[in-house]
Formats: sequence, structure tokens, C-alpha cells
Amino acid sequence: MEHVKGRIFRDFTIPGVSPAERSAIYVAMIETLAQLHSLNVHSLQLEGYGIGAGYCKRQVSTWTKQYQAAAHQDIPAMNQLSNWLMKNLPDNDNEENLIHGDFKLDNIVFHPTQSRVIAVLDWELSTIGHPLSDLAHLSVFYFWPRTVPFLNQSSHFQEDIGIPSMEELISIYSRCRGITPILPNWNFFLALSYFKMAGILQGVYSRYLLGNNVSENSFLFASVVQPLAETGLQLSKRTLRTAPPHGDTTQQLFAQSKRGQEVLSQVKHFMKQHILPAEKEVIEFYAQNENSENKWEKPLVIDKLKEMAKAEGLWNLFLPAISGLNQVDYALIAEETGKCFFAPDVFNCQAPDTGNMELLHLYGNEKQKQQWLEPLLQGSIASCFCMTEPDVASSDATNIECSIQRDGDSYVINGKKWWSSGAGNPKCKIAIVLGRTENTSASRHKQHSMILVPMSTPGVEVIRPLSVFGYMDHLHGGHFEIHFNQVRVPASNLILGEGRGFDIAQGRLGPGRIHHCMRIVGLAERALQIMCTRATQRVAFKKKLYSHEVVAHWIAESRIAIEEIRLLTLRAAHKIDTLGSSGAKKEIAMIKVAAPRAACKIVDRAIQVCGGAGVSQDYPLANMYALTRTLRLADGPDEVHLSAIAALELGDQARSLRAKV
Repeated sequence: MEHVKGRIFRDFTIPGVSPAERSAIYVAMIETLAQLHSLNVHSLQLEGYGIGAGYCKRQVSTWTKQYQAAAHQDIPAMNQLSNWLMKNLPDNDNEENLIHGDFKLDNIVFHPTQSRVIAVLDWELSTIGHPLSDLAHLSVFYFWPRTVPFLNQSSHFQEDIGIPSMEELISIYSRCRGITPILPNWNFFLALSYFKMAGILQGVYSRYLLGNNVSENSFLFASVVQPLAETGLQLSKRTLRTAPPHGDTTQQLFAQSKRGQEVLSQVKHFMKQHILPAEKEVIEFYAQNENSENKWEKPLVIDKLKEMAKAEGLWNLFLPAISGLNQVDYALIAEETGKCFFAPDVFNCQAPDTGNMELLHLYGNEKQKQQWLEPLLQGSIASCFCMTEPDVASSDATNIECSIQRDGDSYVINGKKWWSSGAGNPKCKIAIVLGRTENTSASRHKQHSMILVPMSTPGVEVIRPLSVFGYMDHLHGGHFEIHFNQVRVPASNLILGEGRGFDIAQGRLGPGRIHHCMRIVGLAERALQIMCTRATQRVAFKKKLYSHEVVAHWIAESRIAIEEIRLLTLRAAHKIDTLGSSGAKKEIAMIKVAAPRAACKIVDRAIQVCGGAGVSQDYPLANMYALTRTLRLADGPDEVHLSAIAALELGDQARSLRAKV
């Protein structure tokens, strides 16, 4: 052993270097690991360095025993993960390669000025075993739970700072070793890595309790074991891609992040394998219970699918602070979920809850978030949004008459609302109500406020459900008329402050409007698919329907329209990502007009091609039409958005003219 001069990076984000150098450091590290795993154990006469075959089974058994000996409380996820690992051992648990056992960035010495490895440290865990255990240990930071801080790290994993994606590292590793980048049992090795880390930290905390550990951070580890175990359990249930995705030229203008690509791939797989096959069962449930007391309940299959989605990490994808996705990422994911009417619910990405969760996340105080946002994010409760009123033209929101009056430590709400979506859901526990807290000295846009009203509050009266073209929309909890009669809630339920209702509404409706449009693109794709399938199957006047020029033109016009609204949706999403909702007002308004209009036409064409079947329960087209036509009114009618677009365009043109002058 000799002394070497070089650099050791304790922080995996490697602050202080350029993105190019950061990338080169990671490439050098993964190439070194591949070289290590390519060494011939026999030619090095290291056959006796380890016990031999069965490495994975021994690891699960060893760390299970160590965890159980050190456990200070019952953590079900650790027990479940241990059982899963033992039942899902790799078939090739007989690989015998030289492995490091703790291969990570801070165990590597890099050249003082060059991005190359000159030494690897800490070999005490090295043995003969399965090489993917090293690779997985190196990759855990890609999945590190955001609620758990990294010790000695400046931040969690970030894209666009030069760190290669997991797929890129695996591709380099596989090329160096001459193996396929499609790694079998990859989820097993990632889950095993998290299990080992959780077990190690449990041991550290156990020694701290016994007074045998001098690390000043040891007491923190007690709260880390459970989330690490839960992350490992989630990874055990996921289908993970290890090969880089093939380039998709249709999305090069607005490219997804690497995480966005991964999640989109997972969602597509989940839709194909689980959601679309359950569509018939869900439709039959609502048809059978249409007039029963259970009509507002959800079928058990949806609850089962929700559990599966949550286990795979496909949960709350709409909220960037939790999912790590940007709006462009989510646009393509939401498009996929728009292909099935209940898919957004499965991923906890359904309206109106998404808008309400965004609202609470952006504007709620800590108490409001703890009481209402957290259970909404967990999916344990649902919510409704009460804005539109039956007695005034609510497209002009300054007309809203429902009153919110201060009375000591309370506010008293009086008024009528309708089209309060989701209120019929048995899990709906909270309403966000927009009302007038009149202030004669303030402008007309500072007269309204938003307040949280628990549905169980005395005076909240759910009057009746409203049908949409005859549909009651049972899945989403319907759309209800609700009266508020002397409803008293604590003053602390007010959101952000008096007179801030319009500010909050714009923050809520911006992302909410574009989420509808994202899903509409997927709905339009599904309608076109149905149209094409029918056109190739049916014969009229001695030729297939697609051979009739009018039908062929419908298909072509529909494809053109879908590509147009997808690009406009992505442009609006990109604007939100770069300039925020306020900077994307015009694009959001444009797509809110364009997407439902285009989808209505496409669904109408599909109905024509399907004939009588198109308006029957045998196809989803009638329901699709009801939804898309309604969206020309929901979140503001087309005409209001057109006026807003015109005003914004005239302002842009005037500024451009002044600039030229």
C-alpha cells in the first residue's frame, strides 16, 4: 500500500466543479467499477477470498439478523422488505466476482487535476459476490427519499448539473463489461441496498443508545430507518428501466428530464398492464350501482390499483415539490392518464383535489397543511372547490355573492354554490370556498377571500347532484349544489388573508387548467384510436370505412389537430416551468380554448364512424364528448379566455410597436 495525492469528494453533487468535469468524474468512477468486476478471480487466485455461491441469500440473512438484534422499535417495512428479499432471490445467485462492498464516491481518490481514478479506499467489506450489489449501492442516491436529508451532502440528486442518469451510468458500465444494459433483478439489488443501509443505521443508533457511539449525528438515525425501508419496499415493487430510452423525435422541442422519461415509461407500463384491463370492470360497477345507495362509492379494483401505484412511487405526480417533475414532464404523463377516465384517480392526480392540493401547498399555513394537505396527499380524504354560484354569472368572478363575514374569532359563511365537483365522494371532508369579504376601500378584485370549510360543519347543506348531459359523474363524486347557512368556522381557516381570493384563484387555476388540457390530449388520442380501429373493421357500400374519402380525411384532420394541441400544451407547460403561471397566462388561455374544441371535434368524428354504437355504453365516446364539451365552460368559458388572449396580444403588440419607435 502506498500514499497517493489526490482528491476525495464527500458530497456526491461535487460542488465547485463544472458540469463537464462532474460528468467526467462519474464516468471515471463507473469505468473503474466495471474494471474491478471484470477481474478474473481464478487468474488472481482469489477463489478462497469469499464463501462462494449464494451471496445474495447470505446478505439478506446477515442483515436481517443484525437489524433484529439492534431494533429498538417495530418497523413493519423492514420485516416486509426482509421477507420479500428472501422470497425473490436472483436465479443467478451463483455469480462469483470480486466486489468492493462499499463502492461509492467518497471511497475513491481522484487525480489532483484530472478526472481519473488513482485509488480505491476501504476494502474491508470486499469479498467474492454478485457485482450488481456494488452497482446498486452506487445508485441509491437516484432514489433517495426527499424527506430524508443526506448526511454531509448539500442537496438531493439534481438533473442538469452534469451527473449522468442512472441509465447512462449502467450503459457505460455494461459496455465496459461487455454485458447487456438490461439488468435482471435490478429492483432486488436496489431494495437490498436500502435494506442494508437501514440495518446499518439501526445499528449505529443502537450503539448510541448504549453510549458506545461518539458520532454527534447518531441520534438522527432513529428517524431514518423507516423511510429507507419504505423506499426499499417501494423499489421492490417497481419495474425499473436500466437501458437508456430511445430518442423520441416528437418530443425534442420540449424535452423531458431523465426522471420524467423514467416516470412516463412506468406510467405507460402501469396503464397497459393494470388500468386499461380493469376498465370494463369499473364501467360495469357504475352501471350496476347507478341507482343504488353505493353509487358514490368507488369499486374495490380502484383502491387496489391505488395501492399498487403508490407502491411503485407513481403518486402525486402533479406536484413538482413532491414528484421532482416539471410541468413539461407532467404534461406527457397526464396525456397518458387521459386515455382512461379513472386513471388520474389511481395516481392521486384527479381534479378537483390536484388544484386544492396545489392551493394548500402554495398558500396554506403550516397548520392548514398538516390538517388538510397531508391527508389529501396520502389519499385518505378528498375535497371539493366551491366557487360557481347559481344566481350570478360566475364567469365574471367579481359577481360572486357568497359572504364570508368576520365575527370575533370566527368567520360566518352564507351563500349558494353549485358545480362543486367531488362533494358526493364519501371521502370528501373539506371544501375550499370562495366568497366575499367586502372591503369598500379595496378594488373589486380585492373583495373576495378563500376559506376552508369542513363538510361536517353545521349549516353545510348538500342539496342535489347536477347531471352533465345526463351523466352523474359518480367516479369523481359528482357535481353538487351546496348551500352554506350561517356556517361558522375558526378565523384560522382563512387562506392567506382577507381579499386574497383572486390571487389564490389565479395560482390555482393556472396549473389546473393546463392539467385538464394535458389529459384532453390523451383522451383525443384514445378517441382517434377507436375511430381508426372501427374504420378498419367495418364495411359499408362494399368497402372498408377508411376507404371512404370523408373518413380518411377525418382521421388525417384528427391527427393534425392532436399534434397541434400537444405542442401548444407543451409550450404552455414550458412557459410555466420557466416564467411561472403569471408569465404563461396567454399560453394557458390559448390551450384552454384550443384543446377542448379540438377534442370535441375528434370525439364527434369517432362517434360518426362508430354509428349507433358510438353513443351507447359499449364505447366511452359519449362520456368523452360530455367531458370535453363541459371543459369549454369549466375553469372559465371559451369567450372569457378569448377576450383575455386578445387583451394580452394587443398589449404585446403595443409594447413591440413602442420598442420599434
